[in-house]
Amino acid sequence: MDFSRYGIRKEEFEAASSVLGREPNECELRILGVMWSEHCSYKSTKRLLRLFPNKGPKVVLGPGENAGIVDLGDGIGAAFKAESHNHPSAVAPYQGAATGVGGIIRDILALGARPVASMDGLFFGDPGHPRTAALSSGIVRGVGDYGNAVGVPTVGGKTVYDPAYNDNPLLNAFCLGFVKLDRIVSSQTARPGQAVILLGSKTGRDGIAGAAFASVELSDDSKESRPSIQIGDPFAEKMLIEACLELQEKELIVSMQDMGAAGITSSSSEIAAKSGVGMTLHFDRVPLREKDMEPWEIALSESQERMLLIAEHGKVDEIMSIAEKWELDCAVIGETFEGDGYSILFNGEEVASLPPSLICDGCPQIHWPSKLPVDLEKRRELELDDLPLPDDWNEALDALLTLPSLAPKQWIYDQYDSMVQVNTVKGPGHPVSVLRVKGRDSLVAMVFDADPWKCYLDPFRGGAETVARTARALAVAGAEPLGLTDCLNFPSPEVPEQYWVLEECVKGMAACCEAIGCPVVSGNVSLYNESPEGAILPTPVVGTVGIIPSFREYLPSGNWDEGDVLFMVGPCNTSLAGSRYLRSRNLPLSGRPLEFWGEAEKDFIQRALRTARSGAASSGRAIAGGGLAAALVKDSAESGKGAAVSLGIPTRKDVVLFGEGGARALYSVPMGKVPLFKVIWNGYPCIVLGRVGGSSLEVEDAFGFTVEELGKKWRIR
Repeated sequence: MDFSRYGIRKEEFEAASSVLGREPNECELRILGVMWSEHCSYKSTKRLLRLFPNKGPKVVLGPGENAGIVDLGDGIGAAFKAESHNHPSAVAPYQGAATGVGGIIRDILALGARPVASMDGLFFGDPGHPRTAALSSGIVRGVGDYGNAVGVPTVGGKTVYDPAYNDNPLLNAFCLGFVKLDRIVSSQTARPGQAVILLGSKTGRDGIAGAAFASVELSDDSKESRPSIQIGDPFAEKMLIEACLELQEKELIVSMQDMGAAGITSSSSEIAAKSGVGMTLHFDRVPLREKDMEPWEIALSESQERMLLIAEHGKVDEIMSIAEKWELDCAVIGETFEGDGYSILFNGEEVASLPPSLICDGCPQIHWPSKLPVDLEKRRELELDDLPLPDDWNEALDALLTLPSLAPKQWIYDQYDSMVQVNTVKGPGHPVSVLRVKGRDSLVAMVFDADPWKCYLDPFRGGAETVARTARALAVAGAEPLGLTDCLNFPSPEVPEQYWVLEECVKGMAACCEAIGCPVVSGNVSLYNESPEGAILPTPVVGTVGIIPSFREYLPSGNWDEGDVLFMVGPCNTSLAGSRYLRSRNLPLSGRPLEFWGEAEKDFIQRALRTARSGAASSGRAIAGGGLAAALVKDSAESGKGAAVSLGIPTRKDVVLFGEGGARALYSVPMGKVPLFKVIWNGYPCIVLGRVGGSSLEVEDAFGFTVEELGKKWRIR
């Protein structure tokens, strides 16, 4: 038998046959081929994901549901998750990105939460590459058009350009919603004797086996080998959101699941497996928009804007009435029963019969061999003595600021409605996105970030740094980090050197989460991100959520006041390894990032929170990409004020100005608050840089620009 035809391995076929006591039929093989794909089963990463801490004092719901939930207080929770839609976005940029946004919104909706904000992680190839313009344009339009139409604001994100993404761009979508903690909907609460209901759009052939497609490398003939890409309808999604929330409010449903990857099969079998019930589905009752669909096509269609509901039979008529009100198709397609069976009937004939536990949890895990990359030490070679200081510091800074990954992304933000729902306090282009929680004093803050270059040079340190960067930014803004979600974007795990990098990245991320007490509450893994032209960089993307107790305890960036004293807290002797500065000078990706120091990260977070909440500063910004120089420029441009800065530090000036890594921040402190600020940071590296004032940003013996010039270089609304 040609097992590859169904997307399963010989060992998997034998495992399924052993459980069933027979060979699976064709429909069952197709179902297992998708449900046991890497995208759905996590068969290569389950053991690694167990390294992540997933419990904490504010964690209401951790991994295992459609999204995680953290407690915001007063009976309100924040439900959030990140999801990848990489392969579809590579072959159909607009629809791939749009349906990625729609899918993550439904993940949040499935918990009974109203989606209130989105963010995106965009990873594009070299701007000069012939494919980059079309791919990036289509992906950004897809994100913007869907989010704008469905009415969920896009409030922030991360955009990276690198040749490693020329043929394999990444689209990671994040969504957050608010839910009453006593009204959470679960996928684990179905009971025997209840109705299985399909709500939303009709089922077609779009996206069939999309999850399996997302679990293999992109090939040169991807247009021929790809499934029919899903087509999104944001207006139908808006109706679906309102209908589901009304059903929840009226307590008409007992369980709900999004139909994402693997469609009806995944949503129904997951509810059955998690709830411990059996399920019978009648596929001749499924509303279809195409003729002559075979049962396996109905089972695996990834048609968008659909939800699976479980309800008591006595409430079906009211559910139908609400569906009609919102102009949505609605049909009872099955029922639950006591046991571990999962049957699909079509025109009275049983076409598939599998235990839901086998479908969802029966895939044998794979322990791929792991091997240290042979060129790892060579990657880390960076001799500062061989790196001359810039002849012209103004030119060096200008090159840094125009680096595509660092430059302002106005062309992207202008396509997004970041203010719909009128909860947005701080939107795209800022280090932290901030939302109001209606009826409460507190604010919710979010960061979505990545640093693939450092993960390439040292995956453990790079993974830790990725998590740490999000927590630092939140803490400086006054937000206590409550939990995070991640998208682990990596190439094929079948290459031992690549699997080692994946392992080390996860270990580094887990180490940082443990050190700072920030659990992982949800996430996603996307492997096989490579093409014949090469593999992507290791790209873990982290979305961290925090809470600010009140508006007066929120410390914004870019808020210098005349006469403020500028402070830098944190180590001066950082690293140029994998820095934006090296790339701005067209130098190879090289060096070794700073060693992770968990105690310092925890100490920094506590002091940063005290700074914001005591009102000890007027402006704060965690130092990240581009180093201190970029932080100075951004704050000066956004504040519309200059400053005179003197470094006076016995370290190479390029390292001080452009080095990256370590727990550091730039603060602007009113003169009257300087004593308090110094008390808070006593015992932690803290130096005075200068004073705010004048119409120019001048760094002694380095660069100097007028505020007007900086405003043109760093445009932000």
